[in-house]
Amino acid sequence: MIILKTREEIELMRESALSVSRTLGIIAKEIKPGVSTLYLDKLAETYIRDNGGTPLFKGMYGFPNTLCMSLNESVVHGIPNDKPLEEGDIISVDCGVLKNGYCGDHAYTFAVGEIKLEVQKLLDVTLECLYIGIEQFKTGNRIGDIGFAIQQHAEKHGYGVVRELCGHGLGKKLHEDPEVPNYGKRGDGPKIKDGMVIAIEPMINMGTRNIKQLKDGWTILTADKKPSAHFEHDVALIDGKPEILSTFKFIEEALKSNK
Repeated sequence: MIILKTREEIELMRESALSVSRTLGIIAKEIKPGVSTLYLDKLAETYIRDNGGTPLFKGMYGFPNTLCMSLNESVVHGIPNDKPLEEGDIISVDCGVLKNGYCGDHAYTFAVGEIKLEVQKLLDVTLECLYIGIEQFKTGNRIGDIGFAIQQHAEKHGYGVVRELCGHGLGKKLHEDPEVPNYGKRGDGPKIKDGMVIAIEPMINMGTRNIKQLKDGWTILTADKKPSAHFEHDVALIDGKPEILSTFKFIEEALKSNK
């Protein structure tokens, strides 16, 4: 069942989403060669708790950490560890915060130092996919229109679109209806209505769309070990149009100050 939110609830969800955005901004300042993902994870947990939130992912379904940190060929759900990041890596950082009884959940894929041009293109196209999908979140459309637009753009560049994992509704729970796939057919799926809040999160692979899971029970890898990128925003439908509740502003400010 899709739970439509009131304006008041959407504002509370905006606070939760912005808590995630600020946390990702803190992390962005620290991502560089030699830094471990476990250090970044502890930094995020401290910041979230110090600012009135609860790390949403920690303990959920048994996940051991605050951040999902997925390196290079890892698609999502990577577990932080003490191995240092290296020049040329890319890393998806997915963060969730529970605040005021509502969930915020979004993600960004970072370059570690200088990366290859073809990998930068993957990041650029995946980010484009995110905003192309958001444009389709409007009255008169259906959820399938979002996935269709994302799939068309990604496959136009020869990339694989992960099928087994998808975006989702968001509210008092992290995963609500509807599921929001990154592939699909125009005019398919539930009608988009005012008050819907969803997380749109394209997961795009440089090569095959096929994936596999590590024995840790969490980390998802590309089957061909080529890089994967992941970006995510929380979006509400207000007066028939999408309004992004999260922001990459804090990340962009941090990355500029790092240069």
